[in-house]
Amino acid sequence: MKLATWNVNSLAVRLPQVLDWLAANPVDVLALQELKLTDDKFPAQAFADAGYQAQWHGQKTYNGVALITRSPSADVVKNIPGFEDEQARLITATVDGVRVIGGYFPNGQAPGSDKFAYKMRWLEALREWVRNELIAHPALVLMGDYNITFDDLDVWDPQGLRETIHCTTEERTHLQSLIGLGLSDAVRLFPQPEKNYSWWDYRDLAFRRNRGLRIDHILVSEAIKARASACAVDKLPRKNERPSDHAPVVLTLG
Repeated sequence: MKLATWNVNSLAVRLPQVLDWLAANPVDVLALQELKLTDDKFPAQAFADAGYQAQWHGQKTYNGVALITRSPSADVVKNIPGFEDEQARLITATVDGVRVIGGYFPNGQAPGSDKFAYKMRWLEALREWVRNELIAHPALVLMGDYNITFDDLDVWDPQGLRETIHCTTEERTHLQSLIGLGLSDAVRLFPQPEKNYSWWDYRDLAFRRNRGLRIDHILVSEAIKARASACAVDKLPRKNERPSDHAPVVLTLG
């Protein structure tokens, strides 16, 4: 079984690239973020023609998440139960016995801002949701665009970006609290290249110069960790014409 996550930064723009990537990388589950389209505009038929089913939670212009699956998904939940939120950021379903949570975590804008405070509240609510989901579903994967780095290894300029958004102590503490629930960072279960990032700014030739951040993560429960055989960032789509600024991350289970 293979699972992947990819912030596509507009599915309307990037749909051909997503379909091409799926044809070359026939994963069983693909979590998408930043659809940037309303539910009625979701290209379900295009995925069906490619042999996939879809569950989605859209929003005009911003946010939006989806799970693209080969097998039917069950027990679908949209957003965080009990957390009032107008933004479409989370979608959860069970696929082939695995509880999959796909998320587009808030950006947070800047420490001290209202958006940063919202990010902190959202992360707290997510942790409690995941805690309960792990009790009910020991085989669980939490993947998506976290908009948080784990540590300096995830940052091209750790000194220059210290305590800026994505790299603050507060954000990283929340990320570690998810690890504290019994989850593991799947990428770091396996050897990785140096300066291993998943996002690069469109400006200043950042991708060519590999000035990036690793903010797209796949966290796995102990039951899934025992099955994991590989996990890596696929940088190839970032070389496309008009690419997303994010690259897919792919987890392989035995």
